[in-house]
Amino acid sequence: MKRLLILFSLTLLYICDARAQEKIILLNEGMWQADNGRLSYFEDGSIVSNQWFRDRNGMKLGDTPNDIIQINDTLIAIAINWSNIVQFINPDGKVVAATEDIPNNRRLCSDGEYVYVTSYGHECETIEGTVYFDKGFVAKIDISTFKVVATCEVGYEPEGIALYEGRLFVANTGGYAFEEGHEFETTVSIINAGTMTVEKTIDTGVPNLYGEMSQSERYLCINSPGDYYEVPPCGLIFDCKKALNNEDCVVVFDYPATYNTTTLDGKFFAVGSSFSYLTGEYEFSQLTIDPKEMMETGGERGLSESLPGTLKADFMNMNQPYGIYVNPYTGYIYGTDAGSFEGAGYLYQWSPDGQLLGKHKVYINPGHFLALPPDGHFDGISPLTASTFGEGIEEAVYDLQGRRLPTRLLPQSGSMKRSGIYIKNGKKTLYNR
Repeated sequence: MKRLLILFSLTLLYICDARAQEKIILLNEGMWQADNGRLSYFEDGSIVSNQWFRDRNGMKLGDTPNDIIQINDTLIAIAINWSNIVQFINPDGKVVAATEDIPNNRRLCSDGEYVYVTSYGHECETIEGTVYFDKGFVAKIDISTFKVVATCEVGYEPEGIALYEGRLFVANTGGYAFEEGHEFETTVSIINAGTMTVEKTIDTGVPNLYGEMSQSERYLCINSPGDYYEVPPCGLIFDCKKALNNEDCVVVFDYPATYNTTTLDGKFFAVGSSFSYLTGEYEFSQLTIDPKEMMETGGERGLSESLPGTLKADFMNMNQPYGIYVNPYTGYIYGTDAGSFEGAGYLYQWSPDGQLLGKHKVYINPGHFLALPPDGHFDGISPLTASTFGEGIEEAVYDLQGRRLPTRLLPQSGSMKRSGIYIKNGKKTLYNR
């Protein structure tokens, strides 16, 4: 009997450990101009808190947060749009610092040393002083100082941003076309992350590249809601590698991809939300997208109007789907329902094969997710290769922005050894003092 109890206890411990791998920070946007954004924290199959930031810090998060990313083992960034703050916290929720120099900030990405932020604004405070823009811009924050060290003007109202082989890919929306004297944007700006200059601009032929933008290695999933009147919504797959090689790099499909996420096998799940001012109604779609097959076949194959398990049916039963996310460590799937947009929403959890595990009440407009690594170790730096920046280079060393280091700056042995993270022959190497 004693042996059976021990085995039973070990089994329970294993089950609890498996469930404890799910550690999700959920970003609730709250109501615009109500200063009521919140963080929910989900673990072990239940909501730990729906005001996690206040619990940990004794203060509000801010007004209309709209993106959250992990930078390294100890640092997370949150873009708080209407508060004009990029908030930095530890994975335990404690405040580290805040950057207040980027008004109307939107989306984030990072290479582990810098955070890149898109902004709809027209000015930014930097270490060199105030910089002004006719259109929107991308700001570069040095996480060693939390100061803006560089900026780059892109299109009007830039939204999604991703990093691939030392370049930033920025989806421009032109979303203020109704208010300002410009049209909707149709472009993706490609920025050299080291020099913060635009290398090229790709015209996708699709207007208003607004909403979530997921990345699966070289592929981006981008949404277009159209113009909400005559131009219908759609989605597109963008091939970053082909864009850099000056090849055809865009495939458009006839469904919006408003809320999308990357799966463990490199595909995309998407929930499309179509709204028309002509009808005043929403229409929803659910998709699984294989970006490689879509690109290889010119969109003839690679798209399925389905999601695994009960996901499609569960999303169809929601009042207002507001997000979808796959935990990149475990494959568990999450989605949110914003309900009326004015009251508490709900977080749904599914198993990796799409079986509904639970529905949990959260806060207003729950739209953005971040899974914490189960073992506490985060490694989100994409390796840069020498061949990316020059053919035939065998022993070149690059920093994380893809800049080749001069010989005098290369890591040395002995007392002259330098510290930092470098890329050598396509492999990340850490050099300590």
